[in-house]
Amino acid sequence: MRDGYLTVAGEGEHETEVNRSRFLCALAPVADEAAAQAFVARARQRHPTASHHCYAYVIGADAAVQKSGDDGEPGGTAGLPMLQMLLRREVRFTVAVVTRWFGGIKLGAGGLIRAYGGAVGAALDMVGTVSRRRLRLADVTVGHERAGRLENELRAAGHPVREVRYGAEVVIRIGLPEADVEIFRAWLAGATTGAARLDLGGEVYEAG
Repeated sequence: MRDGYLTVAGEGEHETEVNRSRFLCALAPVADEAAAQAFVARARQRHPTASHHCYAYVIGADAAVQKSGDDGEPGGTAGLPMLQMLLRREVRFTVAVVTRWFGGIKLGAGGLIRAYGGAVGAALDMVGTVSRRRLRLADVTVGHERAGRLENELRAAGHPVREVRYGAEVVIRIGLPEADVEIFRAWLAGATTGAARLDLGGEVYEAG
């Protein structure tokens, strides 16, 4: 499991021109394959007069889902170089659609590969990327008499508090990089003289 990944900073478009053909690349962060396919469909609807709507998307922190489509361009000259650019830049949970308006001059296979891959690269440069890091959710349970001080110490130590729940005891939820779990466990024992309990939960990816 990767400790983090890059994704695009938001939706955006960038247009390039190659031998009078226009290539408009639209990028978006997407959570799953259904969202990626919906984004492709919207691109088709927005530009119904275009010659082609080629696409590529990568879903999963480990790039488990990789799909691309040439939409009538010669096989392997559009969707695949788009996909390769996304992978080369190591972006995940991202969809790219390149809409082409044919300008009357054939580009040849090599020209198409460079144009479609280049359109995605230029759009990535313009839109930018953000990092997401993998964190293990952890609940720190402690008595009421220690909770306020411990919460302050957690924040001071660089562990943002995500949630505080009050009941018979106080549960403070934080997120930890997997590599830091045992170090934190030792710190917590020392900071509370063993009075706090640490329970590990699931994993999340968030800005980092």
